[in-house]
Amino acid sequence: MGILSSKSCDEQVEQNPSCSPEAFIKYWSDKGGSERANYQKFINQLCALIGTAEPEASSEQDALNNYVYEKRVRALDLEGDDGRNNYLDCYKRDCFVLEAKQSRKRQRGGQEGSDLFGGLPHSSPPAGTRPSWDRLMRQARAQAERYAKALPTDHGWPPFLIVVDVGHVVETYADFTGLGKAYMPFPDSRSHRIRLADLADPEIRARLKAIWEAPKSLDPSARRAEVTRDIAQRLARLAQSLEKRYEPKQVALFLMRCLFTAFAQNVGLLPDGAFTGVLNDARPHPQFLPRYLEPFWRSMDKGSDHDTTIRARVRHFNGGLFREAEALALDEQEIGELIAACSRDWKNVEPAIFGTLLENALSKRERSQYGAFFTPRAYVDRLVVPAVIEPLMAEWRAAQVIAENAQRKNEPAQAIKEIKDFHRKLCSVRVLDPACGSGNFLYVALEKMKALEGEVIATLEDIGGGTQANLDLAGHTVGPHQLLGLEKNPRAVPIAELVIWIGHLQCHLRQRGPESLSEPILHSYDNIRQCDAVLSWERVEPMLDEDGQPRVKWDGLSWKTDPFTGQEVPDESRTVPLQRHVGAKPADWPEADYIVGNPPFIAGKDLRAELGDGYAEALWRAYPHMPGGADFVTYWWDKAADLVRKRAARRFGFITTNSITQTFSRRVIQRHLDAKTPLYLPFAIPDHPWADGQGTAAVRVAMTVGALVEHDERTGLLKTVEREEKSPDKDGAVPVELKPFPGIVRSDLTVGADIASAKPLASNGKISSRGVSLHGAGFLVTPAQARALGLGRIAGLEERIREYRNGRDLTGRSRGLMVIDLFGMTEAEVRQKYPEVYQWLLDRVKPERDKNNRKSYRENWWVFGEPRTELRSAINGISRYIATVETSRHRIFQVLPSNTRPDNKLVLIFSNEAYILGVLSSKIHCTWSISAGGWLGQGNDPVYVKTRCFDTFPFPNATPHQKRVIGQLAEELDAHRKRVLAEHPDRLTLTELYNVLEKGRSREELTAREMEIYQLGQVGVMLDLHSRIDHAVADAYGWPADLEDARILENLVALNAERHREERDGLVRWLRPDYQNPKGQGAAVQIAATLDIAADTAKRIVWPKAPTEQVHSLMAALNRCGRAVEAESLARQFKGARSPRVKELLDILVSVGHARQINDRYAP
Repeated sequence: MGILSSKSCDEQVEQNPSCSPEAFIKYWSDKGGSERANYQKFINQLCALIGTAEPEASSEQDALNNYVYEKRVRALDLEGDDGRNNYLDCYKRDCFVLEAKQSRKRQRGGQEGSDLFGGLPHSSPPAGTRPSWDRLMRQARAQAERYAKALPTDHGWPPFLIVVDVGHVVETYADFTGLGKAYMPFPDSRSHRIRLADLADPEIRARLKAIWEAPKSLDPSARRAEVTRDIAQRLARLAQSLEKRYEPKQVALFLMRCLFTAFAQNVGLLPDGAFTGVLNDARPHPQFLPRYLEPFWRSMDKGSDHDTTIRARVRHFNGGLFREAEALALDEQEIGELIAACSRDWKNVEPAIFGTLLENALSKRERSQYGAFFTPRAYVDRLVVPAVIEPLMAEWRAAQVIAENAQRKNEPAQAIKEIKDFHRKLCSVRVLDPACGSGNFLYVALEKMKALEGEVIATLEDIGGGTQANLDLAGHTVGPHQLLGLEKNPRAVPIAELVIWIGHLQCHLRQRGPESLSEPILHSYDNIRQCDAVLSWERVEPMLDEDGQPRVKWDGLSWKTDPFTGQEVPDESRTVPLQRHVGAKPADWPEADYIVGNPPFIAGKDLRAELGDGYAEALWRAYPHMPGGADFVTYWWDKAADLVRKRAARRFGFITTNSITQTFSRRVIQRHLDAKTPLYLPFAIPDHPWADGQGTAAVRVAMTVGALVEHDERTGLLKTVEREEKSPDKDGAVPVELKPFPGIVRSDLTVGADIASAKPLASNGKISSRGVSLHGAGFLVTPAQARALGLGRIAGLEERIREYRNGRDLTGRSRGLMVIDLFGMTEAEVRQKYPEVYQWLLDRVKPERDKNNRKSYRENWWVFGEPRTELRSAINGISRYIATVETSRHRIFQVLPSNTRPDNKLVLIFSNEAYILGVLSSKIHCTWSISAGGWLGQGNDPVYVKTRCFDTFPFPNATPHQKRVIGQLAEELDAHRKRVLAEHPDRLTLTELYNVLEKGRSREELTAREMEIYQLGQVGVMLDLHSRIDHAVADAYGWPADLEDARILENLVALNAERHREERDGLVRWLRPDYQNPKGQGAAVQIAATLDIAADTAKRIVWPKAPTEQVHSLMAALNRCGRAVEAESLARQFKGARSPRVKELLDILVSVGHARQINDRYAP
């Protein structure tokens, strides 16, 4: 302590705040104090001590205040006011919000908020010694969280909340998900409270410095990922080597035993160096490894006082992992890889590593069938928090309120009972993943539940209710017994069980150490069940033909070269049996409170091909209410939603493909939102990038959480991706920036205008369709091949071989192909009239059609699979029609001649009118189509869904003059594009023109190549024409040309409803009356759906009896109001609520920071 001898501590700290920790601790131990100015001085000197810059001076431009004291935020407030000023004690963007326990919140108009230090004397005792101190610290934490929510949207949620009691304690809470829903004590409930004396520890100071400067470096999942990547790479090399000699399942189970043994050694569950010693002994003589390992693993299975291999006691592990103790023979290099893996810090390994063993052991086809793709940890967190943890946190807050009320009444025993009751409930919560794979979602849920348990126990200890030890004696602790899983793949089941146990042991050991574990260390709960999650059946039997022989079909994988054409055709000798599932019915799920997971990504159209005819047909029979074409994942969504609506579960959340917002799959969601006992969506991300852990399987996904409407709560949170990186990070997750939109989340995963409520209009009926679907590439021919088949030589063939265009032909460079269209002819007619064409198709189309599942495709093999009869009738009598590519980056409409056959991936509007082309090409229609349609593909391109984008779109009631202006501009635009493309066929494409046009709209700088496209394509003229069309169409609607997208959508939804009412009353504004209504009748074509007229059915909610439910109901009512209200007004919203009780609970909500009081009113 020589440093303290020459000057007093006060002098040293005043003159040099970065002096020794001892001087800092001594100085502030004596100071503390209740003066507000002390907290800024304390933080300045703390910054100096940990070696980081202190907060900057505030700027008058608040947007520049990213690291300051007294950061101003606006909290939405009362009586239509846009908010009032609140001040964060200290704020650093992307790092933390800091609240000092002693501070007063200053608000606009000089109003004071709650005094977080009110009533405590200067000599406040150290943390944990007074209940009032704990209450004030909890209140400061809740206030920090509330003000973090009020930060500007582009700031996002900070990863840390810090609560400071000057001169005593710094508490740290973290949420690395970016959701702001689950700030937990960091690094855990035992270590988050940094007392002043703890600052002598250099590790503590380093942790604080990281919070100030690089908070994400403290994310445990990031640190685990670093360890995991190294081990995973070694595992991959080892697995690939072993699978050359052994079956993949053998390899996976062997490696699991090895890795768990390495984990057990590293964390102290086995004697130090035990496993490494066995490996080192065997390395010179690899052939003896099984002889050493197998008895050792049998000892781990049963336990042993003296294992002969390691010559030491081995604890009793059990759990089934070592029941089969088979060890594989390795070579010296492979043993070396295991030894290297053993040297890593297994306390921080990500248990998901075991999932890579599963995925590597599966073929590509198996991965598709099982949906066995690695889910990055960031994505799991993003779903588990709102689906499982957020409602548990709400219950915990309610329990704290009731316990606080008991303490206020001087009833400590009742306060302890409330906390213990919540802990028992937490320990009985069951979480189900009905597509659990390797168990990643379950172990993340367990980890976060254990963190919450740690906070509960710390609170219990603070109020004198006992310790973790005596809770364990009572048999209450969060553990693997609460996690349930269903998994079709038998290889995944033991991996999932192991992942959960390792996750559990990691949490336990971080908090308490290895000696606290009772034996057996692992238990066989058998709570991961190997079964099909959506379908059960009595038996599977082969389908028989008329002769009683098993029916087979082409396996869909094997091809051979046709000796005559040289084309690849199906190999009919490679078949699979057709099977029938007898007694098929929906599968039963075990009882659970929360359901979460990532079911298989299989599109509805691919079910038969991926899962087999028998399974697909049994599935459709078992779920007759499911819409045809719905994606496979919606069967999970539907089952979970049913369970929640029946109150058999509380909440569910799934990752799905983003096509869940499209017509068929969206109907599944809509059915449950519209039910008599309805669901709502508390959380959704409609469109999120996805890549597996290896940076592949790139698709777009959605995340949805469903819950029962209770307390009339329907408001959810929609998050949209504002920015994303182009490639995955090292852990396989694509980094994104999410923007929140609170509101009622619709079935199409939007908030705002209810586009999903728009109904098809008779005015748009009969004049749109998709193009033809060939189901055979042999129908396509080049012009030279067409001439060789007789075009220009055989009379009438010009009506049978026509120009053909698909999406790439229109937006890229046309292939110039033609198509053989024999619709309306019999097989005999084709053979007799066009024998050359007949043989061409006989060789190139029939072999593949013969293997097709559909009888009509097999029997009518010379005709397109989907010839579109409606297209043929609608195209008669017009010289041209309008086409757009179904899935495309840019929504472009163009005109095609009526003798051109369009591909299935084109959407067509059968109208000659240039006015229709102009309206469709306008910003108003494009805004509608993007919101009403969906997104598909790796490029996440908008999809033009005919039934949602065109059939529901209300055209303006334009005057003849307005129609003429719009039509002339549309003709000019279409002619201009065709002209420049014809002039530069090798240097321009339509997509390139619109890529440059979009950059021109946003005033982005063009590259040299883009400037060339701009000049050659005269893109400036295109921009001008589009602008003129946008203004002309807006004028036809009577709207401003600069109307925001949200208002455009609201107006169109309202106009759709108006048009639907008109049509119901007999007025139909036909777009092509000569075709749609040839007899000129005025009566409307009735639409199946009827107009929904919302009635005011507001009812008073029954006041719950249970105190915690009363708190839930009151908080929900407060949030619904969205403004400050009096206690009496809130009480009137409930049937049976007494105003004094409501006010009592509101006062407690204010005291713990979960509500605000402004004069005699209360606000969320």
